[in-house]
Amino acid sequence: MSMASTATPAGAPALPFRRILARAGLYLTLSIAAFLSVFPFIWMLISATNSSGDIIRGKVAFGDQFWINLTNFMNQVDLALVMWNSFKVAILSTVLTIAVSSLAGYGFEMFRSKMRERLYSLVLLTLMVPFAALMIPLFMMIGKAGLINTHLAILLPTIASAFIIFYFRQATKAFPTELRDAARVDGLKEWQIFLFIYVPVMRSTYAAAFVIVFMTSWNNYLWPLIVLQSNETKTITLVVSALGSAYYPDFGMVMIGTILATLPTLIVFFVMQRQFVAGMLGSVK
Repeated sequence: MSMASTATPAGAPALPFRRILARAGLYLTLSIAAFLSVFPFIWMLISATNSSGDIIRGKVAFGDQFWINLTNFMNQVDLALVMWNSFKVAILSTVLTIAVSSLAGYGFEMFRSKMRERLYSLVLLTLMVPFAALMIPLFMMIGKAGLINTHLAILLPTIASAFIIFYFRQATKAFPTELRDAARVDGLKEWQIFLFIYVPVMRSTYAAAFVIVFMTSWNNYLWPLIVLQSNETKTITLVVSALGSAYYPDFGMVMIGTILATLPTLIVFFVMQRQFVAGMLGSVK
């Protein structure tokens, strides 16, 4: 009996080898994917230290032109102004979008009516309309309102985001209704429940929405390109794009601008990474 119980089935020693092989293949695949994801950033940093000619020739080694490229960029671009424009547009757009969309998401989930789902379906249908189909009528509306070449022209179309409304409604499904009922028993009004109970409980959801909307607003290119027509109102995304589309672009200077344009989004993401992950997981429970 003891010999029969300790006997190993045929082919059992091959199982650990298969697991090791599968794990090695998984790590190899993940390493390749990580390298492909990180390489553009590494190449951008390397290119910022080389001259435009070296970049065109495909030099993949650090050079000694970083300070020259940085000086050329600072001489050609009013960095303080374009960064202020970018931060102003991104932060205002983020705050307004989250405020309006969270209220809408809360309302769609908490208040029941016969028209609720129909209205919500209409909101989701707007996600299927490409922005290219909205540019001309939107530009005409902004022009008639006299908002061309103003940052308000960028902010107004982004306040009500169908995706963020959908995101907050999905997250609100996980909100404990017992807290809302207890607050109503204590005599709190609906706006007090939203402000003092819902917002603190859903702070990870707000953090994730902040990251999403901030990065989208910061990197917004097409619509600002249409409505912002003077250098005093342009964001850093438009300025870097203009440098790269010159007749003889200085790619070293363009890489410096790209790094400066990328840093704020990287900082926001890494600072709020844990809250972002918690908010995304909470929104699908």
